[in-house]
Amino acid sequence: QLVESGGGLVQPGGSLTLSCVTSGFTGSRRTMGWFRQDPDKGREFVAGINWRSGNTYYPDSVKGRFTVSRDNAKDTLYLQMNTLKPEDTAIYFCAVSSMHLISTATASYEYWGQGTRVTVSS
Repeated sequence: QLVESGGGLVQPGGSLTLSCVTSGFTGSRRTMGWFRQDPDKGREFVAGINWRSGNTYYPDSVKGRFTVSRDNAKDTLYLQMNTLKPEDTAIYFCAVSSMHLISTATASYEYWGQGTRVTVSS
């Protein structure tokens, strides 16, 4: 099970931290990702992390602004988002993959949360 939280309304230039509490994935979770989707676009990869090593990967669109992290003890994934822009407005999803390498493809992720909405607007 994956449960996201932390979304909301924020002004341009502001920050938000999303959380994704996970359960039932011990041993099968190798990488996790954050994706976002708005009504006009497909689901877009925004961050990934190898759960064991902590290695991360970001696309250029968010690099330097978004930071993904995990708390092993709490089984929780985070996405710290800074310097938010109106184009960051979307529903954000966390997802679990059994792959060792971080993938940007939605098909690589077997389990998904229900999403949390982020709106960046003045």
